[in-house]
Amino acid sequence: MQQPSRQSLQVAAVPAQRGAVRDRTDDAPWHTEAVCRRDEAGLFFAPSKEPTAARLSREEAAKRVCARCPVMVECREHALLQPEPYGVWGGLTAAERRVVLARRRRRDLELQKAAHATGIAAAG
Repeated sequence: MQQPSRQSLQVAAVPAQRGAVRDRTDDAPWHTEAVCRRDEAGLFFAPSKEPTAARLSREEAAKRVCARCPVMVECREHALLQPEPYGVWGGLTAAERRVVLARRRRRDLELQKAAHATGIAAAG
């Protein structure tokens, strides 16, 4: 597994706030406000061959950093849209992000089916 660059580690550790994405009034990118930029970036990415207990402990510590971050939602959405394959982003692990993405895909498919069915009913 290739280790992310220092720059991507700084941005990667960028979490967000609870609730809707904030209305940004300045020109600074969202990650400049990330709490994780002040913390150890290694907390957000697994070292190679990390034991399970150590990984779970590290991920929980990273999530605690995310929980107090003003840009957690922006970070999470960034990681879901990229999609980022590694690390804790916006309070979610890579596995948790895969679940969110799968749920979004299923929801979108159900909405498309419902729209199609409504269109057929309206035409008939």
